[in-house]
Amino acid sequence: MNTGVDASEGDFRARRGAKLPEGQAVGTQEDAIAALKTVYDPEIPVDIWELGLIYTVDINEDGSVFAEMTLTAPGCPVAGEMPGMAADALVAVPGFGEIEVVLVFDPPWTPERMSDEARVALDWF
Repeated sequence: MNTGVDASEGDFRARRGAKLPEGQAVGTQEDAIAALKTVYDPEIPVDIWELGLIYTVDINEDGSVFAEMTLTAPGCPVAGEMPGMAADALVAVPGFGEIEVVLVFDPPWTPERMSDEARVALDWF
Protein backbone atom coordinates (compact mmCIF):
# COMPACT_ATOMS: atom_id res chain seq x y z
CA MET A 1 0.00 0.00 0.00
CA ASN A 2 1.42 3.36 -1.04
CA THR A 3 0.77 6.32 1.27
CA GLY A 4 3.29 8.90 0.13
CA VAL A 5 3.18 12.59 -0.68
CA ASP A 6 5.85 13.68 -3.14
CA ALA A 7 6.86 17.33 -2.97
CA SER A 8 10.00 17.08 -5.09
CA GLU A 9 10.65 20.11 -7.25
CA GLY A 10 7.43 21.74 -6.05
CA ASP A 11 5.38 18.83 -7.41
CA PHE A 12 2.70 17.87 -4.93
CA ARG A 13 1.04 14.50 -5.42
CA ALA A 14 -0.38 11.90 -3.11
CA ARG A 15 -0.66 8.17 -3.70
CA ARG A 16 -2.82 5.81 -1.71
CA GLY A 17 -4.33 2.36 -1.95
CA ALA A 18 -3.56 -0.94 -3.59
CA LYS A 19 -4.80 -2.85 -6.62
CA LEU A 20 -8.37 -4.08 -6.37
CA PRO A 21 -8.90 -7.84 -6.16
CA GLU A 22 -9.83 -9.44 -9.48
CA GLY A 23 -13.56 -9.22 -10.14
CA GLN A 24 -14.35 -6.52 -7.57
CA ALA A 25 -16.84 -3.93 -8.78
CA VAL A 26 -15.29 -0.57 -9.62
CA GLY A 27 -16.56 2.65 -8.04
CA THR A 28 -18.30 5.31 -10.10
CA GLN A 29 -17.81 8.99 -10.86
CA GLU A 30 -20.69 9.70 -8.49
CA ASP A 31 -18.86 7.79 -5.74
CA ALA A 32 -15.76 9.90 -6.35
CA ILE A 33 -17.68 13.17 -6.23
CA ALA A 34 -19.45 12.16 -3.01
CA ALA A 35 -16.08 11.32 -1.43
CA LEU A 36 -14.49 14.59 -2.55
CA LYS A 37 -17.42 16.54 -1.13
CA THR A 38 -16.31 15.35 2.33
CA VAL A 39 -13.00 17.21 2.00
CA TYR A 40 -13.01 20.85 3.06
CA ASP A 41 -10.44 23.53 2.41
CA PRO A 42 -9.10 24.25 5.93
CA GLU A 43 -9.31 28.00 5.30
CA ILE A 44 -12.73 28.14 3.60
CA PRO A 45 -15.92 26.48 4.90
CA VAL A 46 -16.76 24.88 1.54
CA ASP A 47 -15.81 21.45 0.18
CA ILE A 48 -13.17 21.14 -2.52
CA TRP A 49 -15.64 19.90 -5.16
CA GLU A 50 -18.02 22.85 -4.78
CA LEU A 51 -15.06 25.27 -4.68
CA GLY A 52 -14.06 23.98 -8.11
CA LEU A 53 -10.66 22.79 -6.93
CA ILE A 54 -11.03 19.40 -8.64
CA TYR A 55 -10.15 19.60 -12.34
CA THR A 56 -10.29 15.93 -13.36
CA VAL A 57 -11.22 12.57 -11.90
CA ASP A 58 -10.38 9.62 -14.14
CA ILE A 59 -11.54 6.17 -13.02
CA ASN A 60 -9.92 3.27 -14.84
CA GLU A 61 -11.36 -0.20 -15.46
CA ASP A 62 -9.07 -1.64 -12.77
CA GLY A 63 -10.45 0.75 -10.13
CA SER A 64 -7.41 2.99 -10.09
CA VAL A 65 -8.19 6.70 -9.88
CA PHE A 66 -6.20 9.67 -11.14
CA ALA A 67 -7.29 13.17 -10.12
CA GLU A 68 -5.95 16.65 -10.74
CA MET A 69 -6.74 19.44 -8.35
CA THR A 70 -5.66 22.98 -7.65
CA LEU A 71 -5.77 25.51 -4.85
CA THR A 72 -7.40 28.92 -4.57
CA ALA A 73 -3.89 30.45 -4.44
CA PRO A 74 -0.48 28.95 -5.32
CA GLY A 75 0.99 30.14 -2.00
CA CYS A 76 -1.67 28.35 0.03
CA PRO A 77 -0.11 27.14 3.31
CA VAL A 78 -1.83 23.74 3.04
CA ALA A 79 -0.55 22.97 -0.48
CA GLY A 80 1.28 19.87 0.67
CA GLU A 81 -1.73 18.54 2.59
CA MET A 82 -4.59 18.94 0.12
CA PRO A 83 -3.70 16.15 -2.35
CA GLY A 84 -3.37 13.74 0.57
CA MET A 85 -6.72 14.79 1.98
CA ALA A 86 -8.39 14.17 -1.39
CA ALA A 87 -6.57 10.84 -1.84
CA ASP A 88 -7.62 9.71 1.65
CA ALA A 89 -11.26 10.39 0.79
CA LEU A 90 -11.05 8.54 -2.52
CA VAL A 91 -9.23 5.47 -1.16
CA ALA A 92 -12.02 5.01 1.40
CA VAL A 93 -14.53 4.36 -1.41
CA PRO A 94 -15.30 0.67 -1.98
CA GLY A 95 -14.37 -0.12 -5.56
CA PHE A 96 -11.39 2.23 -5.76
CA GLY A 97 -7.89 0.80 -5.66
CA GLU A 98 -4.72 2.73 -6.36
CA ILE A 99 -5.25 6.49 -6.06
CA GLU A 100 -3.09 9.33 -7.34
CA VAL A 101 -3.98 12.98 -6.77
CA VAL A 102 -1.78 15.63 -8.37
CA LEU A 103 -1.75 19.34 -7.57
CA VAL A 104 -1.66 21.57 -10.68
CA PHE A 105 -1.81 25.33 -11.19
CA ASP A 106 -2.57 25.46 -14.89
CA PRO A 107 -5.14 26.66 -15.49
CA PRO A 108 -5.18 28.88 -12.41
CA TRP A 109 -8.24 28.69 -10.18
CA THR A 110 -10.73 31.55 -10.46
CA PRO A 111 -13.93 32.20 -8.48
CA GLU A 112 -15.95 31.37 -11.60
CA ARG A 113 -15.11 27.69 -10.97
CA MET A 114 -17.20 27.69 -7.78
CA SER A 115 -20.66 26.16 -7.80
CA ASP A 116 -23.73 28.20 -6.90
CA GLU A 117 -23.81 26.26 -3.62
CA ALA A 118 -20.29 27.50 -2.79
CA ARG A 119 -21.19 31.08 -3.73
CA VAL A 120 -24.18 30.98 -1.39
CA ALA A 121 -22.09 29.50 1.44
CA LEU A 122 -19.49 32.25 1.00
CA ASP A 123 -22.10 34.98 0.43
CA TRP A 124 -20.58 35.81 -2.97
CA PHE A 125 -23.83 36.56 -4.79
